[in-house]
Amino acid sequence: MHRTGLPSSHPAALFATWFGTGLLPVAPGSWGSLAALPFAWIIVTYAGAAGLLIAAVAVFAVGCWAAGRVERASGIKDPGFAVIDEVAGQWLTLVVVPLDPLFYLAGFLLFRLFDIWKPFPIRHIERNFHGGLGIMADDVAAALYAALVLLIGEHFLAL
Repeated sequence: MHRTGLPSSHPAALFATWFGTGLLPVAPGSWGSLAALPFAWIIVTYAGAAGLLIAAVAVFAVGCWAAGRVERASGIKDPGFAVIDEVAGQWLTLVVVPLDPLFYLAGFLLFRLFDIWKPFPIRHIERNFHGGLGIMADDVAAALYAALVLLIGEHFLAL
């Protein structure tokens, strides 16, 4: 048993911590987002942006279950080591950008900014949604903000 309240081999612990990434000692959310990037790159390379969107929705669904399960097992509300929400949010952010390292870096930075800052309604979602859905939903909102800024940036850079 580890701090997730589940055996380390339990599927909910594996998914919620993104295969242990969330157990790193400092800034687990940033590590979770960073760990999502190479997977996003591979998915887009072989399945395009639509494939990444489908993967983000699938990770969101699995994340609602896994994050909720480790939240209950650990007794910690929205545990920091549950980083599957960052994976789903990061992938959703990257759906709108080209397969380019600079855009991926911008997507990473913007997603982290909105996930940490939590402008309206992100903080409202975080406070009013509970369980696995609550853990996942605020990161989706942060991803939508980041994606919007990226789309606006792409538009102005294309001029």
